[in-house]
Amino acid sequence: MEQTRKLPMVEIFETVEGEGLKAGFLTTFVRLYNCNLRCVWCDTQYSYAPHPPEFYATIEDIVEQTAQYGNPHVCLTGGEPLMHGEKSLALVRALADVKDIQDIHIETNGAIDLSPFQEERKANTSVKEKVRFVLDYKLASSGESEQMILSNFDLLEPQDEIKFVVGDEAEFQEASQVIEARYKQGQILFSPVWEKLAPADLVKMLLLSPYKGAKLSLQTHKYIWHPDTKGV
Repeated sequence: MEQTRKLPMVEIFETVEGEGLKAGFLTTFVRLYNCNLRCVWCDTQYSYAPHPPEFYATIEDIVEQTAQYGNPHVCLTGGEPLMHGEKSLALVRALADVKDIQDIHIETNGAIDLSPFQEERKANTSVKEKVRFVLDYKLASSGESEQMILSNFDLLEPQDEIKFVVGDEAEFQEASQVIEARYKQGQILFSPVWEKLAPADLVKMLLLSPYKGAKLSLQTHKYIWHPDTKGV
């Protein structure tokens, strides 16, 4: 029954992952429609209202198209891919059941309660083995920092990622305060706000910080293609 439920969609395509731990790997992107945040510097404004969905698809159709690409890595993104509740959970479960998919990383914005998805990860072997959260924690320049659900940090596991998009040194310090107060486990990523903070300046901040295990994460797809190019 849940396989026939439809989700609003933006696009499904294959490319190389541009960010995070899987940067450079061939990846199928499944971009769901809509978002519960409106970040100032959002680079996918076409993925939420007032823009309409590009199409609607059943979970079965999404899984079939994703599987046809044959890539072992899948990025579930948006918008905010988990805001559709039970439908989002059903999609995660169905993708995890695809044998050739080895890794499903979910780009989530920090303003969605991860509890039901973490419960599924604990209960479902396929989901546990394949699904990782990439928690994109929003700092002050996003305009949405007050929407962050701090309890999500308690649900993260070592294979998950926590991304901080930093616009200046003050925001780096803001991220540092969040890490000191809430971080438990997972890979910490720091990314510069595109065309606002030079990557070299962010590297200097990292070198002076105590976070020797943190990773610089650049949006490499914006260096390969024009930053406004879709479907890459």
